[in-house]
Amino acid sequence: MIIIDTALAKCQSEGKPIRVAMIGAGFMGRGIALQICRYTPGMELVAIANRNLEKARNAYTLAGVPAVYEAGTVRQVEELIAQQKPAVTDNALLLCEAEGIDAIIEVTGTVEFAATVIFTAIKHKKHVVSMNAEVDGTVGPILSVFAQRTGVVYTNADGDQPGVTMNLYRFVKGIGVKPVLCGNIKGLHDPYRNPTTQQGFAKKWGQKPAMVTSFADGSKISFEQAVIANGTGMRVAKLGMLGPTVPAGTSLKEAVGLFPLDELLAGEGIVDYVVGAEPGPGVFVLGTHDHPMQQHYLHLYKLGEGPLYLFYTPYHLCHFEVPNTVARAVLFNDATLKPMNKPHVEVVAAAKIDLTAGSILDGIGHYMTYGLCENTPVRAAKGYLPIGAAEGCILRKDVPKDRVLTYDDVLLPEGRFIDQLIRQQDAFFGLMPESARSVV
Repeated sequence: MIIIDTALAKCQSEGKPIRVAMIGAGFMGRGIALQICRYTPGMELVAIANRNLEKARNAYTLAGVPAVYEAGTVRQVEELIAQQKPAVTDNALLLCEAEGIDAIIEVTGTVEFAATVIFTAIKHKKHVVSMNAEVDGTVGPILSVFAQRTGVVYTNADGDQPGVTMNLYRFVKGIGVKPVLCGNIKGLHDPYRNPTTQQGFAKKWGQKPAMVTSFADGSKISFEQAVIANGTGMRVAKLGMLGPTVPAGTSLKEAVGLFPLDELLAGEGIVDYVVGAEPGPGVFVLGTHDHPMQQHYLHLYKLGEGPLYLFYTPYHLCHFEVPNTVARAVLFNDATLKPMNKPHVEVVAAAKIDLTAGSILDGIGHYMTYGLCENTPVRAAKGYLPIGAAEGCILRKDVPKDRVLTYDDVLLPEGRFIDQLIRQQDAFFGLMPESARSVV
């Protein structure tokens, strides 16, 4: 963002850096720490929370910060920040509550825990930058309501596909072109992948097998596109999206011709993806224009004759761009991507294998379920189970492979915060009645 560098330079020159705390010190967290500590003037990473303290220390060490200090109370965190000493803790809620922190970056990859962290940070009037599409796609709309009421920004991040897509969407819309499809480019889509099949890839890149499985089985892209839909008011064309697959080497310009024109030109647009197109990985927006003279100019500028015009960003740089989001939130009160009003698309759980009664469902990117996008009115009417709430549920009956699970199929664990938020979200937006839920 062009104005961000100037604003951060001013923070640096005035000795008033943005003070950021990060929760999570895994693969992505380590990259964020490096980017802030080494390459972002005007911003300081004042604290890191992680269940394994050694990983929090290691994130600082890899970022060139050798001396860190352990904190066990809110007061200790605040004292270390005042003394300009980097703090580490195994209690994330301390950072949510402590004074002296402008923004929290949540990068744990969890759902139940992350929802609690984000809610607590918002409650204590901290801006929240989420690198967690799973939470955003499950209860992002209600968390956004809480943030608005508190006067802080709750936002997805620049650099990750949803943030990159939203920046492109805002650009396209800003030049007067109507966006009709927000898309993602994938290299692989196989809903039956699991941590065993993805173990080699995960080891090569230093990531968790379940995380890379969620990329391969479609759960991650479903969450990412749901987040975009909720930020734009778009929908999906069908359960699971259209997701055309093209031969290797097919250009994106050719691939987008597989999307149905009538579907794109009707309503408020759709979110979707394509598998195998080049250049990838990246994101794209298809737009249309109704003015003949502007159509003539777009043709002159090599975007074709219409009615669809293709705009794309052929990369996403994840942790490199996260500081931009922090600066936008803290300095300009601008969200990279947040729900615009209500849930439009959600991610439901489908059976990856034949499931048997009495089984306890495992997590996203594991062996038992994969995620599919569905329009919220359909999800609510059919009582589909959000995959963000599936882990830990007990199956009440057998569920065949590929069938979407419903709340009637499961017993929910007692006392989970994610279930409370889903109920609040449904009640606030007039969706599924609370009586439709079964609890252990």
